[in-house]
Amino acid sequence: MKNAVKEKLARGELVASMIVRLVSGVEIVRIAKSAGFDALYIDLEHSSLTLQAASQISIMALEAGIPAFVRVPANTPEYISRVLDGGALGVIAPGVRSADEARAVLDAAKYPPAGRRGFAPGLPQLEFRSVPASEALPALNEATFVAVQVESAAALEAVEEIVAVDGVDMVLIGSNDLLADLGLAGQYDHPKLAQAYERTIAACRPRGRHVGIGGLGTRPDLVEKFVRLGARYVSTGNDLAFLLAECTRRARQVKELKL
Repeated sequence: MKNAVKEKLARGELVASMIVRLVSGVEIVRIAKSAGFDALYIDLEHSSLTLQAASQISIMALEAGIPAFVRVPANTPEYISRVLDGGALGVIAPGVRSADEARAVLDAAKYPPAGRRGFAPGLPQLEFRSVPASEALPALNEATFVAVQVESAAALEAVEEIVAVDGVDMVLIGSNDLLADLGLAGQYDHPKLAQAYERTIAACRPRGRHVGIGGLGTRPDLVEKFVRLGARYVSTGNDLAFLLAECTRRARQVKELKL
């Protein structure tokens, strides 16, 4: 069992990801792969998508060879373990503010001895086969990607302790929520945002953790800047935004025709 995103990040390569927030059908996986994305994440925090839809998309993603992660609506075992049991190869935990909260996410996402997740045989990641726990648990722990989101001043202040938690693979910075929490909503050019990326990257680098860029789909200049600093995972935007942007462009194209 492999997780292509973990492998790419380990090699220092860039990962391009898209968010699934609107499309509940498995077609979105093929669209993402055909477009050239390395990963997708299903957003259950900011959408009405169901656990069933998340599972179906995740299973299709396993078949397509493009890892699917799920951003859970709450960092609790009943969400984290269920989306992973449903076929996701990783979890994105929003709003983590401390090392204790990060440990709780790891407990729910990983099997013993790394965590406390309960084992259910016949998982999609195992092709629904019954595999002995002695083989399945280490393989699933290795393949499962755990990302925590830094989205507040409190999280930023504790980022060194958060990345020190064993098992955290990536810190995904939620730029919009972080700026709002700092009283700087929408001020992408404010020095405090750049400082947040610099601090997080500096904390992650010596521990082999990775940094993800979130919420900057409209600012490719900043994405490039933070990639050059060391971020390697880029959340480019969501399916709704992509669809609306292209629909708007096509409608404008017709309306601007000269009669």
